[in-house]
Amino acid sequence: MRRLARPVVAVGLLLATLPLALAAAAQQWPAPIRNIQDKGVTIVEAFDAPGGMTGYAARAGNRPLTLYLTPDGNHVIIGPMLDAEGHNLSQDILDATITQPDIQSAWPALEDANWVADGDDDAKRVIYVFTDPNCPYCHKFYEIARPWVEAGTVQLRHIPVGILKPSSTGKAAAILGADDPSAALARHEDNYSRGGIEPLDDMPGELRQQVAANNMLMSSLGIQGTPGLVYRNSDGKIGIKQGVPQGALREDILGPKK
Repeated sequence: MRRLARPVVAVGLLLATLPLALAAAAQQWPAPIRNIQDKGVTIVEAFDAPGGMTGYAARAGNRPLTLYLTPDGNHVIIGPMLDAEGHNLSQDILDATITQPDIQSAWPALEDANWVADGDDDAKRVIYVFTDPNCPYCHKFYEIARPWVEAGTVQLRHIPVGILKPSSTGKAAAILGADDPSAALARHEDNYSRGGIEPLDDMPGELRQQVAANNMLMSSLGIQGTPGLVYRNSDGKIGIKQGVPQGALREDILGPKK
């Protein structure tokens, strides 16, 4: 298990300079874009778009979105742009400017998070799994992954969260706070149909903070459901999958089945 490290000084310096940077950037955007920015949307990057429009990659909270300024500079359209074949032209832009950079920068935070190892430390693939102890789909993925984990090719790093039921936080804390968290996780999964691990009713503040930090990390990645998988595929590209992977995606995440 790792503990989440927070670079307080660096964040403080960033926050101190952020208002000036945003103010300078805001002056560069046309009025319709500035109006949207004033509503809390963060403009990340401008790009050339079809039809003489100018596109803007943006964030609304943790959700990436695109804005399109009409050629007259007076109107803005919010949402994806499709071509004649129905291809989402906005998605590639958002992947390149927001999603992939965000995921790449998040990988060190995942390494330092409050996780529980499941599998060989020398496994070629590491998959971070946001897991709610009460989530049946998390349990299903745990079982699906057994052949890869037992073959030593994949290590799952479960990041316990508490979001589904009142007992979720207590169960997550019980796993994280056990003398052997990996063994506690295995016992929980082996007894999942009978309720799994007993939740901690009177949990120490440190454990409560660890679960809260995991919840916040999950939210910061835009993951809204469990299991939430963050992985590197065979090409080294980082991806996020919410829910149990099916078909070819399963092998893309876990690798070839032995």
